[in-house]
Amino acid sequence: MAKAKRHTPRKTKAKRGVNYARVQEIARELPGVEDSTSYGTPALKVRGTLLARLKEDGETLVLKTTFTDRELLLGAAPDVFYLTDHYLKYPWILVRLPQIDESFLRELMAEAWQLSAPASLVKEREKG
Repeated sequence: MAKAKRHTPRKTKAKRGVNYARVQEIARELPGVEDSTSYGTPALKVRGTLLARLKEDGETLVLKTTFTDRELLLGAAPDVFYLTDHYLKYPWILVRLPQIDESFLRELMAEAWQLSAPASLVKEREKG
């Protein structure tokens, strides 16, 4: 299980905004991640378990998280993160790709991977 973290998007001079191709590149750096589909949209899975998917608008990423982290993210950066009623009861957050800092997305993807990956794969990665 992922540890609760501060989850405050840092104010940096880094370029904001990524496209889905960049999301795929970031995700593929993590062990076991593969391209797939979910609900008819491009998705990323780790050993068959959904990690993230692109929403139908082509600019929103549905990303695995915890309920605690989701609340922190929504409060810290409502211009980047949001929810729809559909996701209220599920541990997912919606990310506006044109608004997110790439380095912060990288952190969130790693945490989503840890939540989605099999325990054996997480342990393998932690060993280095």
